[in-house]
Amino acid sequence: MSISSSAAINKSIAAPVLLSFFVMSFCDLIGLGVDNAKADFNLSNTLANMIPLAVFIWFLILSVPVGIAQDRIGKKNMVNIGMIITAVGLLIPFLMYSYVNLLIGFVLLGIGNTILQVSANPLLIDIVPEKGKASFLSYSQFIKAIGSMIAPYVASWFASQYGDWKMAFLTFGIVSLITAIWLHFTTINESKNTEERASIGSVIKLLAQPYVVVMVLSIFFVVGLDVGINAVSGQFLISKFNMDLEPASQGRSLYFFGKMLGTFIGGMILSKVDAKRFLLYSTVATTICVLLFIWSPSTTWALAMMFVIGFVASVIFPLVFALLADRYSIKINEISGLIIMAVCGGAFIPPIAAKIADMSSVSVSLYVFVACGIYMILASLYALKEQKK
Repeated sequence: MSISSSAAINKSIAAPVLLSFFVMSFCDLIGLGVDNAKADFNLSNTLANMIPLAVFIWFLILSVPVGIAQDRIGKKNMVNIGMIITAVGLLIPFLMYSYVNLLIGFVLLGIGNTILQVSANPLLIDIVPEKGKASFLSYSQFIKAIGSMIAPYVASWFASQYGDWKMAFLTFGIVSLITAIWLHFTTINESKNTEERASIGSVIKLLAQPYVVVMVLSIFFVVGLDVGINAVSGQFLISKFNMDLEPASQGRSLYFFGKMLGTFIGGMILSKVDAKRFLLYSTVATTICVLLFIWSPSTTWALAMMFVIGFVASVIFPLVFALLADRYSIKINEISGLIIMAVCGGAFIPPIAAKIADMSSVSVSLYVFVACGIYMILASLYALKEQKK
């Protein structure tokens, strides 16, 4: 982060807002949930991938209503509600571990995460410099990636030290509650829509804009790819290279390390380059790297590709968010709701891949994510074409 951009914000205000993105990362416990539930309860790929569905379906159902609600009660209040629900969702499977309770916990985790993603991004935009939106949104994803990266190691450490990987749920639940308390006592001057209250009607008007539809769908597919790689990579390593469960689960940390590094470097680059052109480069690189992952000749190559996919795909979400936020700044609550609604791609894409895995193989199922990448390339080309008009 550059000194100038850092000096432009109040660190005491920014700290709890940015920490809410760390809480947001707890949603990525789904990968651990899938692997351990499959082993603990002897589930098929299809049943195990009900966990991503339980989490991400709420992005489709609740995102727009949350965007409308936060227009009335404020972004900070919505962020706190999201963190409290997240904490409850984490505690349920820790206290009462069964497949049903694990699903219930992940349902609440999905609801809390939906609220967080709708509210935390525009709340961050309220406290950063006008010209630093894309850059700071990338840094926020860097913080989110830290949580995603360390989660498998935290769970493994608890498993080795105390024989219970679920203690990671307890730890992250406590972090959620502490962050909510900190943010509650932080004063933030939020931007308000003085022209027209957010409503279902105002959201529908935005959906009449082809640019909005194309870019929101790109969020659908990038999240589907992201969650899918997270959920399926462990099973891919196990089925293709006969890896044990623990190292296969920890292997996805390389993916999240790539995301963490990519969002940090991306945050520095985005203040200096054209966002639309950078989006095209990122989507092309992501699609190529997914193909190279599928064709991996060795475990080392596969793990390296997991890192690279995380690295090159990491800035796609903040780039699309920033492009839409710049173009429709007055309608930020509606835009945020639509963008996060598209995160439901994480609910629909992995089950499709899982069904193909059960019918054919895990390797074949990964071509679903190649299709996601192809759409994102086309959306990036469309964004560049719109820029020239």
